Amino acid sequence: MNNSFFKKKQYFIYILFFSLFISCSENEVIQIIDTSTAKEFRDVKYGESPEHIFDIYLPKNRLENTTKVLVLVHGGSWISGDKKDLKEAYETLKLKFPNYAIVNINYQLAGIGKSPFPMQINDIDKLIKNLKSKTYKYQISNKFAFIGVSAGAHLSMLYSYTSNNLNEVKMVCSIVGPTNFTDTNYVSNPDYSNFIAGAQLLTGVSYDDNVEYYKNVSPFHVVTSKAPPTILFYGGKDELIPSSQGIEMHAKLNDLGVVNEFTFYENEGHGWEGENLVDTYNKLESFIKTHF
Repeated sequence: MNNSFFKKKQYFIYILFFSLFISCSENEVIQIIDTSTAKEFRDVKYGESPEHIFDIYLPKNRLENTTKVLVLVHGGSWISGDKKDLKEAYETLKLKFPNYAIVNINYQLAGIGKSPFPMQINDIDKLIKNLKSKTYKYQISNKFAFIGVSAGAHLSMLYSYTSNNLNEVKMVCSIVGPTNFTDTNYVSNPDYSNFIAGAQLLTGVSYDDNVEYYKNVSPFHVVTSKAPPTILFYGGKDELIPSSQGIEMHAKLNDLGVVNEFTFYENEGHGWEGENLVDTYNKLESFIKTHF
């Protein structure tokens, strides 16, 4: 009888010790990173893939409930690109928004037999969940804004319009991002005929057999009146993104009553430099300060 009690007591002590050990380990993991100075971390993992990494800038004097997070999403036609492509934007935003946390992400690249949808949207969701799990450690809030370029802009809009159930995405920016896969320019204009052909190769889904699929991955078709404020930048001589993509998205947002701003650079292509790039940064800065 006594021996049995002694064994139970030993078992109890073991469980207590193990619980305390786990508790201490968790406390070490979620220890706050010093907030008295700005911090920066490179290639932080947020998932199991080697491509699941991000860079993060944490401003000084940040607070968990108030420090907002800007998330940059690179382009590359869903099959290429890297966060380093947005290094200039990352560094510029650090200067323009010294009180914001800034995240620059990589995601899994698609290929034939490896569809970008929903894989890349799931990657963004995984990233957001990772950041939310570290709000105490990083001292950042769960208020996010997306800034995407080209395919990254498409992903930013698609995620913001379809996966923002908790209203944590407060703003989204599209710079030359595709908005509508069913646009007649993509379907019947020979100048853009390669787009749908490429999309079919990547997704493995025939456009003629499943138009609904392409609607479901088009921000233009899935956006609702609950969408966050959206700012759009497009070029009139873009060989990849027809002008209708930005113009019609702007009109759709207006019809829905979604706060938005649209800038159309008539003589620019798929990206720009010089005065128009300065104009883009200035308008983006004003929009962020007003709506985020």
